Amino acid sequence: MRDRLRIITQMPEYMKVQEKIIPVLIIGGGPVGLALAGDLGWRGIDCVLIEQTDGSIYQPRMDLVGVRTMEFCRRWGLVPTVEASPYPRDYPQDNIYLTSLTGYELGRERFPGIGQAPPPPVSPQRRERCPQNMFDPILRQFAAAQRSVTMRYRTRLLSFTQAADTVTAEIENAESGARERISARYIIGCDGARSLVRETLGIKMLGNPVLTYTTNVIFRCPHLLSLHDKGKAYRHIFIGPEGTWSTIVAINGNDQWRFSIIGNTAKQDYTTEEIKAAIRRAVGGDFEFEILSVLPWVRRELTAETYCNGRGFIAGDAAHAMSPTGGFGMNTGIGDAVDLSWKLAAALEGWGGDGLLPSYTSERQPIGARNVAEASGNLRRMLSVASHPEITDDTPQGAATRAKVGGEFSEMMRREWFTLGIHLGYRYEASPICWPDGSPPPPDEARHYSPTARPGHRAPHAWLADGRSTLDLFGRGFTLLGFGARPAEAAPLVDAARTRHVPIDFVPLEEPQIAALYARKFALVRPDGHVAWRDDRMPDDPLRLIDVVRGAVTGPGDDAWQERANAAKMA
Repeated sequence: MRDRLRIITQMPEYMKVQEKIIPVLIIGGGPVGLALAGDLGWRGIDCVLIEQTDGSIYQPRMDLVGVRTMEFCRRWGLVPTVEASPYPRDYPQDNIYLTSLTGYELGRERFPGIGQAPPPPVSPQRRERCPQNMFDPILRQFAAAQRSVTMRYRTRLLSFTQAADTVTAEIENAESGARERISARYIIGCDGARSLVRETLGIKMLGNPVLTYTTNVIFRCPHLLSLHDKGKAYRHIFIGPEGTWSTIVAINGNDQWRFSIIGNTAKQDYTTEEIKAAIRRAVGGDFEFEILSVLPWVRRELTAETYCNGRGFIAGDAAHAMSPTGGFGMNTGIGDAVDLSWKLAAALEGWGGDGLLPSYTSERQPIGARNVAEASGNLRRMLSVASHPEITDDTPQGAATRAKVGGEFSEMMRREWFTLGIHLGYRYEASPICWPDGSPPPPDEARHYSPTARPGHRAPHAWLADGRSTLDLFGRGFTLLGFGARPAEAAPLVDAARTRHVPIDFVPLEEPQIAALYARKFALVRPDGHVAWRDDRMPDDPLRLIDVVRGAVTGPGDDAWQERANAAKMA
């Protein structure tokens, strides 16, 4: 992208004004901002991403790349790179509950190494263990490879204002202090829980601002495994006489570990000696280690009341701040990015209707609230262990307490470890751009996912005869699946889409098992891979359907339209 700048000499702060209006300005270069920039670039949309840091990750805040996020990585061609990340793929992913590493084991949920676990039957991908310091560079390289993406690090947003058709942002280079004004069609805040974009848009956060004050410590100890007999595990949850108090996570499967003092609603600052003492308590003895970084942070339970205001939008932690218990935060944010990306592209390309971008809030805000609540439930379960002063005693009473606590805790924690329903089972029930077919919704369960092509749901995965997944058919435009249908039968809807300049492909399929999974002869799948409409026959008014799914008119809830549709059916 060519930058055409002119100097405004009368401005004492050396302000530059960019003449060209960029389509999308993204604030924040974390995984959600990078995913949004990459997906926009993949769609050919010009965007500029600014990030106030140099992009280095000193405290990885996430390490689970969920199944749905991996499906998006499959779309972007990133699966081999994620699988090749430095985290050892044979490292066991067990979750252990214990009094200390050298103390008593209360329970264990066993999981194989990431590379040894097959994908679930409902997806072509499995979840991956790829910490943020490994995953962000993959997304950064992907975004940078898109010709229409410009990324500017060590640059921060100072302020912005909105006009009828543009947003004007003032930004500053952190090294030189030089300031610029950039005009954009849209501004997207992927700038975290303390989002300046959200604050400027006047969007309120609803919920609980403090669940715990927690302190994370990354420490290095190459020989930690030799100090105990518990073997390799991903996560260790420590339960003492006071209940659950800390965790240790294998952050790179080698020599780096993340120790967390979970804390409570009372803010507490720890000295270095107190932190070292807490780590030694968790391990169960004195040993040599090196503290690499310390990060106090606040665990929250918040969801934005809306995800947009005018030409400003928020995504990721700016829109929903949740406990990391469950690993939903980044994965929910990348879902935001994919939903928003195709809608921004449609608006900028001219085929999206006035209701398309507002549907971002209608669809994603309930999902954010759902996942925030589930994460908080996981935290409550983890912290639910009562005080047991005798839990570490080498006595019959101590052994009985450990057996009881371990059994109950193991059963309760399974809800956090098995969450396929959270990652794949969300649906856009109240979406104004999906056409309901009257079928009942399947249960929305954390653990279980029931594949369905019901409008609003993720289009189900199935393997095609040529070895591809059905998910490989979806992406840049709409996809009309026709089971046992000829192109001539699909022509009314395809022609209607092209009349409205909506990108669409018709894909005839003959596999009966996939037809049974989709349960209708035709299914219209959106660019984000969610079903917009399905039926056994073409709609009576194809243009109306296309106008609904592109956000140009209201859906079948419109009484006047419903009367016309009923009259047409009777005729």
